[in-house]
Amino acid sequence: MTTASLRDRVAEANRAIDRAGLVTLSFGNVSGVDREAGTLVIKPSGLACADIGPDDLVEVALDDGRVVGAIGRRPSTDTPTHRSLYLEFPDIGAVVHTHSPSAAAWAQAGREIPAFGTTHADYFRGPVPVSRDLRPDEIDGEYEWETGRVIAETLRDQDRTAEDSPAVLVRGHGPFTWGASPAAAVEAAVALEAIATIAWRTLAIDPEARALGEGLLGRHFDRKHGSTAYYGQLSSRERTR
Repeated sequence: MTTASLRDRVAEANRAIDRAGLVTLSFGNVSGVDREAGTLVIKPSGLACADIGPDDLVEVALDDGRVVGAIGRRPSTDTPTHRSLYLEFPDIGAVVHTHSPSAAAWAQAGREIPAFGTTHADYFRGPVPVSRDLRPDEIDGEYEWETGRVIAETLRDQDRTAEDSPAVLVRGHGPFTWGASPAAAVEAAVALEAIATIAWRTLAIDPEARALGEGLLGRHFDRKHGSTAYYGQLSSRERTR
């Protein structure tokens, strides 16, 4: 992927989370990584997602976070979190952060989102995890970097992967999602908000609602992910095999 193509996709992804209603004011950002170049591009700090074009994005070195080029804008304050996630998860290509209402409510409550149904299982092979509280030294130190580190810690502690849980709720903050591409990371964010809304409505109807059994959970996840997936249409390349 060329740098210009990545900028186009990341700019469109920032506009997409606004169109999807996941963003209030400037409370959100999308980045995409060019691993060959060792850089990422991300929304500038404080700019509305709806207004982002390719030339607005700030390019940042993946290894040390320095701004590449002379765009004259500061990158999102969440940039260190994005960098941390790219370094922790070498297979992801894009990261989305929002404060979407339902997902943020679960994060503020400090509760994981239970896997109540197959809508959830299509994207998450288990509950959507919630992180622990950041310690005072993490908050007072490199706060945004530590946020990314705690997200990775949450998945490891729950024996989850970036593929079977494409999101973590940061306790008291909000959701971070990711995917192989900017579009895939946005899809995860849209799905997460829908899942979060369905889950709290489920509990409103029945506070004792049971989580989905492992058999049905696994079947729904596996039919969309991994080598045995059969959901959707074959790509043109697959059709010619």
